[in-house]
Amino acid sequence: MTEARGSLGPNGEQHAGHAPGTPCWVSLMVHGVATTQEFYGALFGWEFRPGPQQLGPYARALLDGQEVAGIGQLPPDRHLPVAWTPYLASDDVDLTAETVRMCGGTVGVGPLDAAEAGRLAIASDPAGAVFGVWQAARHQGTGVTGVPGTPVWNELVTFETASVVKFYETVFGYTRETLAPAGLDYVTLQVAGRPVAGLHGAGGALPRQRGPHWMTYFQSADVDASVARVRELGGLVLTPAAESAHGRVALVADPEGARFSLMENPG
Repeated sequence: MTEARGSLGPNGEQHAGHAPGTPCWVSLMVHGVATTQEFYGALFGWEFRPGPQQLGPYARALLDGQEVAGIGQLPPDRHLPVAWTPYLASDDVDLTAETVRMCGGTVGVGPLDAAEAGRLAIASDPAGAVFGVWQAARHQGTGVTGVPGTPVWNELVTFETASVVKFYETVFGYTRETLAPAGLDYVTLQVAGRPVAGLHGAGGALPRQRGPHWMTYFQSADVDASVARVRELGGLVLTPAAESAHGRVALVADPEGARFSLMENPG
């Protein structure tokens, strides 16, 4: 597992752009924006800047002045799940949306303009997992990586990979790598030979109440300390911290129930 975007650096470098198909942004829509901002601000050290206004009550999270994620207000009349959503880069969001439809996916929102920031759509794959598509203008996406509090990986958790991997390959032009331990249904998606995201076929272990979904991993300097902080701030620890092939990992949820993973890369 490696970092989740193109043109990356290991020490918090800024990034100029993202190749098509690369996860470039993560966004969370919630009922209580202020309390959610307090949670993530205390956990990751984020500060917030409002906008773009076209997205309603929405704010961009900043770490040391660089944008890393977005948190917005769910419309009160829409009973949608509270979940982190990755946005995949596109040079032409309208064409990407049409390809999503042609390949058996659904476009739920857009394509629409977010003022001078860019153009977006929100879609779901044939199994129902929701993701965003972002065509950058002024807003290129996540501006810093490789430091605690930034997205480090995005992974689709689905029933089985064979039925959806062709969808993502066709829509975004990925190549695949299937170097996984025997018995593990796992595919790594690559852009220009670099791993950018993973597909994990969980089979019967996939929670019925969740269904297929994308999972965002945020980097942590100390996962155990971050897990303790999540508890202090009113979140939940769903899977305690444990060692993995890619570092120490824990699955947690914020006070509104949005799940995310914490990852501490091995030193």
